Amino acid sequence: MSDNLFLIGYRATGKSTVGKFVADVLERQFFDADVELESMAGKTIAEIFADDGESTFRDLETQTIARLAKFRHCVIALGGGAVMREENRQIICASGKTVWLTASPECIEQRVNADPLTGQRRPNLTTSGGLREIREILEHREPVYGDCADLSLDTEEFAPFEIADRICQWVQHETEC
Repeated sequence: MSDNLFLIGYRATGKSTVGKFVADVLERQFFDADVELESMAGKTIAEIFADDGESTFRDLETQTIARLAKFRHCVIALGGGAVMREENRQIICASGKTVWLTASPECIEQRVNADPLTGQRRPNLTTSGGLREIREILEHREPVYGDCADLSLDTEEFAPFEIADRICQWVQHETEC
């Protein structure tokens, strides 16, 4: 098994921000799977959804995860729905440890609304949008996130560098055992 570290969780829980800190401290390469996917596709996730549909996006996501999982000693921030596909869970489990970053629906909504790029790059996933959508999707995804997670951390009470520090301490403890 590779010693990659995958960060999972709903959008706006800090996966990319925390992941960069973790990678710096552990002196590992960092990848944001969504950024890698957009680069490969030549368009944003929202454009992929609009032009080709969610199924095509999910196929591209699986290809991206499989490619990134072949690296060693990396920190990889995954898209919020990546773990919902069994094939992705198998790839992730076979190539590293997983940290689930959490936040309340209200905090997630606040973070999404504060980030102008989220609306441009990420589509709504239901017709309801907003807080209702976040709650609906979390209800569906949280059991899967929990099953995948080797470690779970709430991102509301601490700054990203503090969360990263906790993850680094955990990783260093895991490698010593």
